[in-house]
Amino acid sequence: MAVAEAQLYSKVPSKPWGRGTSALLEPLLAKGFPAHLAQKALVATGQKTVEDAVKWLHSHCNDPSLDDPIPQEYALYLCPRGRLLSRLQNFWRESKRQCGKNRAHEVFPHVTLCDFFTCEDQKVELLYDILNKVGDSFSQIFPPSIFLTLHASPSYLGFFIDDSQANILKDFAVAFSTEASALADCHVKPSLKQFHLTLAHRFYPHHQKTLEQLAKSINPGEPCQWVAALYSRDMRFVHYQRLRVLFQYKPQNIDELMINAGDLIYVDPRQQSEAGEGWVIGTSHRTGCRGFLPENYTERAYESDTWVKHREYVFDAASRSFTKTEKEPNVKPDGEAHNLSMSRSATNVVSLQNAALRRGVLVMSHGERVDQVFGKSWLQQCLTADGKYYRADLNFPSSLPRQKDSMKQFECDPPLSCCGIFQSRLIGEALLEQEVTVSSVYSSPALRCVQTAQHVLQGLKLNQKVRIRVEPGLFEWTKWEASRAIPKFMTVAELLEASYDINTSYRGNFPLSSLVPSESYEDYVSRSSAVIKHIISACPSKGVILIVGHGSSLASLTRALTGLRSRDSRDFAQMVQKIPALGMCFCEEQKEENKWQMVNPPVKTLTHGANAAFNWRNTIMED
Repeated sequence: MAVAEAQLYSKVPSKPWGRGTSALLEPLLAKGFPAHLAQKALVATGQKTVEDAVKWLHSHCNDPSLDDPIPQEYALYLCPRGRLLSRLQNFWRESKRQCGKNRAHEVFPHVTLCDFFTCEDQKVELLYDILNKVGDSFSQIFPPSIFLTLHASPSYLGFFIDDSQANILKDFAVAFSTEASALADCHVKPSLKQFHLTLAHRFYPHHQKTLEQLAKSINPGEPCQWVAALYSRDMRFVHYQRLRVLFQYKPQNIDELMINAGDLIYVDPRQQSEAGEGWVIGTSHRTGCRGFLPENYTERAYESDTWVKHREYVFDAASRSFTKTEKEPNVKPDGEAHNLSMSRSATNVVSLQNAALRRGVLVMSHGERVDQVFGKSWLQQCLTADGKYYRADLNFPSSLPRQKDSMKQFECDPPLSCCGIFQSRLIGEALLEQEVTVSSVYSSPALRCVQTAQHVLQGLKLNQKVRIRVEPGLFEWTKWEASRAIPKFMTVAELLEASYDINTSYRGNFPLSSLVPSESYEDYVSRSSAVIKHIISACPSKGVILIVGHGSSLASLTRALTGLRSRDSRDFAQMVQKIPALGMCFCEEQKEENKWQMVNPPVKTLTHGANAAFNWRNTIMED
């Protein structure tokens, strides 16, 4: 207990108490309450009325911790109201009835903007002002409706927020945290991870199917008003259980706790060794007093039942002017919301669905290449004594396409691994799910890029409908070629024979013969700039142009397209090393402004871990 108390007191600022400027404070001081207790009472009751604060002080007159200068912890949540909230609350009740309580039931439906942070009692009013100020600055660009996509896993179920809208929410959270840190001297960390609204968490795996069925009955397109709300909790009891009192109990002994129906009790499971059977030791949320109470007089309560709501900012769509094309999202039967139209905000954050109405360029690096996993000598591992290919590991390709020359050409022009093929199809399926309209596909002549483009198209169900334009100018910086020579790529005829969907009528802007070994960085940047301009001019129609290249393509093409100057060659090399397989950048044309702008890619990133080779004999049988 001493260690825990020491940790709490370490968070208490050593500065002397200051007097707040609250209009509610003066009446409390006039009643004779000390300033620090008056401020503590106001904070504990959400600074609503003098009467609430006086009642709290009278209730806590025997609270042994009343004079402790431990501040409250605060969090900023985005909460739904209206019909969507009703649907979510129905899900809460029904999921608890059918599957029992899970971690999500502890807190009301919300999206975390800023997780819990401490603030001195006398500075809490500054948080209110900051919330109002930041809310006003974002009121005109806040999404008129937020589009939610259902996501499920064996231990989590919830709605993910569309990336373009999540960026606005993140900017709001960052703005609040910056102001709070500067003005209220708080260390506030904005939430910057995937924004989500949790439906169920830490449930039994066999309940997943039932929970998913219940979740699909929620229409995420229901009318909803979103509210940014500031809540506080007592940081001393963060890890305690909460009980709700069902019946009044009057103490029979001095060490017992007086409780009334409706009281909330904090109980530390680690401190119950002193309690006899049928009894618990708890601390009253209402009085701050601690003692024994009969356990059968209580029931389990939720964590957020003991939180205090302070202030909120309502993002009222009705008070803002939007174009007539703005509508509620279309909702599929499976419960996923897909927006058809949404006005562009002042920060040019555009919904992904607008990609179908504008020209877009999606630049993608190829999938996992086989030599990335098995090293430069991968081909030697797969050749028999008579020079025939065989699959030495399941991540090797099942076969290699035919080439007129020796298979050794694949050492300089390696194919995708099986995982790389799977990655590419997965990206294509994700693009299909987001209804991205791919109108044209360009690929570097490297086999790994052509294969990536092919399998992305298969995932999109566009194979044989959209054909790949092989553009030699998209090949990576030739200085990085280990052989110091341009690889001998497969010809169009060989690619066709291997069943790749190649556009045979396309003639590249840069013939293969124009690629120079060990070209300078300036020449590579110039080549990239020329090829992206050629591609844009060749594809005037609306839709997304998919370009499959190399890690270097993401910077060299998009910076040229958006008008940014090229990086220093050393910075460029360091940056490219950080780009994973199937890294993506997305540029969207702002035709009215005659420019291209980088925005969020239409699908999430693909992350996975390494899987090392396994030899059961050496591992299991080894003594």
